[in-house]
Amino acid sequence: MGEQQGQPTQDKNTGGVAADEATFEDGAAEMEADSGVAEREAGDLAKLLDEARQKADQHYDQLMRAHAELENLKRRHSRDLENAHKFALDRFVAELLGVWDSLELGHSAAQDAADIDKLREGTELTLKMLGDAMAKFGVEQIDPIQQPFNPEFHQAMSMQPRADVPPNTVVAVVQKGYTLNGRLVRPAMVMVSQAAG
Repeated sequence: MGEQQGQPTQDKNTGGVAADEATFEDGAAEMEADSGVAEREAGDLAKLLDEARQKADQHYDQLMRAHAELENLKRRHSRDLENAHKFALDRFVAELLGVWDSLELGHSAAQDAADIDKLREGTELTLKMLGDAMAKFGVEQIDPIQQPFNPEFHQAMSMQPRADVPPNTVVAVVQKGYTLNGRLVRPAMVMVSQAAG
């Protein structure tokens, strides 16, 4: 009887141990499956991380190239701007050199000769050369004699009562004015008529 009583106790224990082992094995299998999933996910994440790093490296390289190109453009622009300031008047000066030469020749001739006609002719030629050079670069003379007074381009020095011309007419030009490409550089200094009283 003692054996029979001990036997079921042993069967209970054996059944409990077997159930625990089955549960343990199920848990281990489940953990192994989870571990496999985790490893696959970790592998996928590592792959995604590597791709992201490669893209970041590519973007960084592109950014550094763009930055270097921008710096080169800034330096080139600065150099071009400096050269433009230095040599902007190059062609203008070349045109004026002929006028300068002509003035020097005229001055030299005035020292030696008493022939006023030749000096006048030389001076007229020099003035024509100067006018042509200025016109090439958009410089125009304002000589408003007998024209209506225009405050945008003329500066009145005085008023003269005159009955022979309409009021506000330029009757004398004290100093000619100039424009550069249509923009006023210096107004013409003029005397303007007013109604004779």
